[in-house]
Amino acid sequence: MITPNEPYPKLAKELTVKNLYFKREDLHPYGSHKGRSIPVMIDKYIERGIKHFAISSSGNAALAAACYIKEINEKREERIKLEILVGQHISSSKLKRLENFRNMEISVTMHDRPIQTLFVKTQDKDVKALRQSTDDLSLIGYEELAKELLTIEDLQAVFIGTSSGTTAEALAKYFIEKNKSIQVHIVQTFSCHPMADAFVDDGVIEEKSIADAIVDHSAIRKDKLVKLIEKSKGSGWIASNEQIKSAQEITKKNTGIDISTNSALSVAGLMQATYTGQTWDGSVVCLICGE
Repeated sequence: MITPNEPYPKLAKELTVKNLYFKREDLHPYGSHKGRSIPVMIDKYIERGIKHFAISSSGNAALAAACYIKEINEKREERIKLEILVGQHISSSKLKRLENFRNMEISVTMHDRPIQTLFVKTQDKDVKALRQSTDDLSLIGYEELAKELLTIEDLQAVFIGTSSGTTAEALAKYFIEKNKSIQVHIVQTFSCHPMADAFVDDGVIEEKSIADAIVDHSAIRKDKLVKLIEKSKGSGWIASNEQIKSAQEITKKNTGIDISTNSALSVAGLMQATYTGQTWDGSVVCLICGE
């Protein structure tokens, strides 16, 4: 098992849940749950002869790619190249971590429109974009995460902070294929909620969210994901900054863990679900995704 499934009975009692687990993807060797899919994508494309990658990322996916490319290049003579394109609003802590990887093979550049720049760069057939939102190879990597979650006794629901929806789609798809009755719940922010809109009434007030990794407004996976969530009997939730902070405080109080704003989305979603009367007689998981 790559990351632990940690039970927190005190927090479960606080949130009126029978059994509550954190899936600690923040402890993944590559820094977040993106370490599940990005290395798989890179491996698959290297097998096809690709030696030059580019990625536009708010941080976690780029960090996973940089960690893995560095690891690969330390083991082979023919080096793999990675271009990391970040936006102007990337958090300073993530940018600093990315810059630590900067060398002959790994570059980090800032752009006003990183996605558009990525599109231009990858018109060159020798440069491959690492985009989870459009590439179904990314789903493969999350199958291992699904298998680890299934080791939790009587798992009934998983809450996931969601941007592109790739992780949620992969988990829901895997659970359904394995005939597991496990709800998948996505949680988005007031700044970015194109997928959760399918489950939440209109009239959501906009605000700049403190969960800065939720940035994908394109919602390319929306149609597939919404159908899978509905089939799982899960739902979608939108968390305000106040709710995210509350989730962090309650988590700290009952577990001693300081979780990031992005990780706190899963807890905020669970809090909303229990407030509206949802109950489970088995186990619930909140995905602690990373920074």
